[in-house]
Amino acid sequence: MNKDSKIYIAGHRGLVGSAIHRTLLDQGYTNFVLRSSSELDLRDPVAVADFFAAHKPEYVFLAAAKVGGIAANNTYRAEFIYDNLMIQNNVVHQSYLNGVKKLLFLGSTCIYPKEAKQPIREDELLTNPLEYTNEPYAIAKIAGIKLCESYNLQYGTNYISAMPTNLYGPHDNFDLEKAHVLPALLRKIHLAKALEENNWEQIRTDLNNLPIEGVSGEASEANILAKLNDFGVKQDANEVRVEIWGSGKPMREFLWVEDMAAACVFLMDTYEFKKETAHLTEVRNTHINVGTGVDISIADLAELIRSVVGFSGSFYFNSDKPDGTMKKLTDVSKINTMGWKHEVDLPGGIQKMYQWYLNR
Repeated sequence: MNKDSKIYIAGHRGLVGSAIHRTLLDQGYTNFVLRSSSELDLRDPVAVADFFAAHKPEYVFLAAAKVGGIAANNTYRAEFIYDNLMIQNNVVHQSYLNGVKKLLFLGSTCIYPKEAKQPIREDELLTNPLEYTNEPYAIAKIAGIKLCESYNLQYGTNYISAMPTNLYGPHDNFDLEKAHVLPALLRKIHLAKALEENNWEQIRTDLNNLPIEGVSGEASEANILAKLNDFGVKQDANEVRVEIWGSGKPMREFLWVEDMAAACVFLMDTYEFKKETAHLTEVRNTHINVGTGVDISIADLAELIRSVVGFSGSFYFNSDKPDGTMKKLTDVSKINTMGWKHEVDLPGGIQKMYQWYLNR
């Protein structure tokens, strides 16, 4: 990419897309074409065709997606597969029709089998069944990888795919109905600390910024307490407790989103599909894992967030709720060998994220 290349970031207001935008701005890129989801519905093939025909971007970062945690994935299964397939199909196909020089498709390491060998190499894809709770989303992302590979093989395009591990950072989703585990835990523990300190000003400010199922900071204390209780922040006579879904034993890997954005720009600049696959008779698994190669249990993650937030109450694990995959650690040797490595460790990242949350 040149500094004045026309760049389209699909999903530029989301967690990953906004980080990619900031990273490119910091590196001196100036020519962006950006549309919010309200301005351009990427599920609409006619709207996407009109957009590409009018603006002719040279480079595309496909970071737009419908995303969520275990509850959202398991509840809105049809939306997760339909919306993501439509977004991918429209953007990739119009990139081809309009001569996009290079496209980077963002997926997720949930594409890998539930019982994948650890740490998970790229060639574990499609070797065994997926985790049930997020199967529709994972299938959509696998289709996206194969879509990019297929267009490359048939049409000579240069579309690459990056599979990040669990991401966190500025502009994360803190909606307790839909959030991933780290932002959900951080917000719940933040509210629990305010509750144990009887800091109702802080609780009301938080709920005014992001109501929980329609309950804002303007609601009565009784209604607020009832809603917090529904979402696992519970106060009894002696202490405040925070519910954590599952056993706390699953191991998860987390990557600071601005490290992910740096990896995306790195791959866009360095990874060439034809060069990487020229020696292969069958082209498979051309996607690239992006992560830290280090994992932590959900229980230890909660303790780490506790130490950052300063919460002194207790945790309880709801074993009636699903654990999901017990271990999901990525093998990042491929991208490390190419010359990229993460910079922000988890304790430092959680501290940065909590400061952003407090100041947002």
